[in-house]
Amino acid sequence: MTPPTLDINPFLPSNIDDPYPLYDVLRREHPVYRIPDTDFYLVSTWELVTEAVSRTEDFSSNLTGVLVRTPDGSAVTFDMNGGGQAVHVLATADEPDHQHQRKLVLPTLVAKRIRALEPTMLEYTQQLWDNGFDGPHIDWVTSIADTLPLQMVAALIGLPTADVPQLLAWSYDSTELLSGIVTAERFTDVVTSAAELTGYLYSKFREARTNPIDDLLGDLVRCCDAGELSEDVAVLMLVQLVGAGGESTAGLIANSARLLAERPEIQTQLREDPLLVSAFLEETLRLESPFRGHHRHVNADTNLGGVALPAGSHLILLWGSANRDPESFAEPHAMNLDRANLRAHFAFGKGAHFCVGAALARLEAKTAIAVLLENSSHVTVDSEFPPRWVPSMFVRRHQSLRLAVTG
Repeated sequence: MTPPTLDINPFLPSNIDDPYPLYDVLRREHPVYRIPDTDFYLVSTWELVTEAVSRTEDFSSNLTGVLVRTPDGSAVTFDMNGGGQAVHVLATADEPDHQHQRKLVLPTLVAKRIRALEPTMLEYTQQLWDNGFDGPHIDWVTSIADTLPLQMVAALIGLPTADVPQLLAWSYDSTELLSGIVTAERFTDVVTSAAELTGYLYSKFREARTNPIDDLLGDLVRCCDAGELSEDVAVLMLVQLVGAGGESTAGLIANSARLLAERPEIQTQLREDPLLVSAFLEETLRLESPFRGHHRHVNADTNLGGVALPAGSHLILLWGSANRDPESFAEPHAMNLDRANLRAHFAFGKGAHFCVGAALARLEAKTAIAVLLENSSHVTVDSEFPPRWVPSMFVRRHQSLRLAVTG
C-alpha cells in the first residue's frame, strides 16, 4: 500500500531531521516525485540519479531556481537564472566552461599543496580541541566541525584567519538559500549575506591583483591577467569554494563523529587499527551525505523513469537516497567497513562534476577523527543534549553535537 501523501511530504520537520524513511518510500513508490504545486522533481534511485547525471544535454547543472516557503506553508520557485543572464561557475556550470574553470582551481587543490597543509591542520585541530574540551564534554560542531574546514579553505585561498568567523556566518546563510525551506521572511537576510560575501571576495581579489602570491587568489589573478578568466567569474568561483568547501566538510566531520559515538564497536576497531579510519569515512559519506542532493535544470521537454518532465522544470538528484539504494549497496542502512564498493557513493557527486575539494575534505575529516580518538578512550553522544540538525533539504549538517568523552 502506498503511504499517505503526508508521509512523503519533504517539508515535514520529521522528514527534514530524518529523511531516510522518506527516501525508502520514494525509491520504492515514487522514484521521480513531483513536489506538489511546484516544478521540482525529486530523483531518488541509484539507477535514475546515475542516468540523470549522464544526460548532460537534457539536464543542465545550472542552478536556475530555488524553493522558497510562503507564509501559508506552500512553496514557490524563486528564479536564480536572471532570464538567462546569470553566470554559472564550477559545480553549477556546464561544459565547456566547467572544465575550463575546474582546471584553473585544481592546481591549488592538488595533493602537493594539501599535503603541505597537513601538519598545520593537525596542530590547529588539536588547538580547537584544547579550547573546546571542558573535561567531560565537547560541542563538536562549534569547537571543531564548523571552524576547521573554513580555516583550511581560507588558507588555500589566501584569506586572513581573523575573517573566518564572518566567512562562516556568510557562507552558512548563503547555502541556506538552497535549503528548500527558507521562508519569505528569512529570504532577504540570506540574499544579503550572499551579497556581502561576494563583495568581500571582490575586495580581497582586487587587493591580490596588486601583489599576487602563491595561493588561489594569486592563481586566479594571474589567470585574469592572462585573459583566461574574467574578474566576475573568478570571484563567483571563490564564493562557491567558500560556501561549499566549508559547509560540506563541516557536515562530514560532525556526521562522522556522531556515527562513531553511536557505535562503540567501530570505535574499538579504529582504535586498534587506525588505517580503518579511511574506510569509516567512506561509509560515513555514503550513510550521511553532507549534501543531500544537487540541482539540475531541465533543458527541454523530456522524461526520466517514465515521468514526463517539462522544459524549465527542476530536478533534485538525491545523493543521500541513491547512496542507500539496496540495488547498489547490500544492507544499505548498515555501516560496513569491508564493503567492496566503499568509494562508489555519490557524496562528492559523480563524473565530470566530481567535487574538486574531495581530497581536502577527506584529509580534514581524517585529521579531526584522529584527534578525537587520540584524546579519548571512549566517546558517546551526551544523552542530555540530543544532536540537532540544520533544517534543510539540501545539506545534512549538525547544528549541535555534544559529545561525552572519557579520557
